[in-house]
Amino acid sequence: MIRTATPDDIPVIHALVRELAAYEKEPQEAKATQEQLREALFGERPAAYAHIAADDTTGEAVGFALWFLNFSTWRGVHGIYLEDLYVRPGARGGGHGKALLRELARICGERGYQRLEWSVLNWNRPAIDFYEALGARPQDEWTVYRLTDGALAALGSGAA
Repeated sequence: MIRTATPDDIPVIHALVRELAAYEKEPQEAKATQEQLREALFGERPAAYAHIAADDTTGEAVGFALWFLNFSTWRGVHGIYLEDLYVRPGARGGGHGKALLRELARICGERGYQRLEWSVLNWNRPAIDFYEALGARPQDEWTVYRLTDGALAALGSGAA
């Protein structure tokens, strides 16, 4: 069962984010607080959206997708950027990840969005195989760059 997240889901979303960070071998990078997630998802001007994958029998949250809108100047329309997709290890293979992606693809179709994009770590072969089995293709000609912490502050202050 896939459902739109509610404010009551903030604790479980926070826990799932932390589990994902540990899986990706970067637990120290998961610094977002429950309050920050609440504001981002349900504040006055939501910046992101989330869906919960729940066990069909127990209703327990077993995974989530957190996403936001991007925009293609080439296509002239919004798309979805999937920031996080995570299914707890004990629930993997049960169709939850595919159901979450199917819901995002449905939203794209319903709203006229023409892209659903995300990043995957190069070492995460199970995820890569899963995505490619769905028809997703890597964008090998692009390299992701990121500014954070001191480098971001230095550039913003004119020091760089």
